[in-house]
Amino acid sequence: DKKQVTEIIETLKKGPLDPNVEVVLGIPAIYLAYVKSIVPDSIEVAAQNCWKVAKGAFTGEISPAMIKDIGSNWVILGHSERRTIFKESDELVAEKVAHALESGLKVIACIGETLEEREAGKTEEVVFRQTKALIPAIGDKWANVVLA
Repeated sequence: DKKQVTEIIETLKKGPLDPNVEVVLGIPAIYLAYVKSIVPDSIEVAAQNCWKVAKGAFTGEISPAMIKDIGSNWVILGHSERRTIFKESDELVAEKVAHALESGLKVIACIGETLEEREAGKTEEVVFRQTKALIPAIGDKWANVVLA
């Protein structure tokens, strides 16, 4: 809620924050504009998701253009919860990453295995597969991507 978000921002404002570290907060879409209005310029704000195209009938989704319109420059894509709960495939995540980068956003691209995959010894296989799907989507824009 706004109270908790405000408390987090106030704690960060008190610092100290290392000036050599880029701080990016992942915010639920409904609070993006609010957080941008109270966060210091030294802290970036990331949407927690976006869609793979600029516009259309995608009720409830937000586009990179909307994220940029409120002054945010980051988005988190491919989070494990999106992959498991919403069944987002490697291909869909790659499409989202490509569109976000083409739209001028920086991307925190999440990769990683589920607990079951880890216990089955498939960590490297899963991470390799997910990363391989991202490579063509990122192209020459690696400077604008953080792998998480």
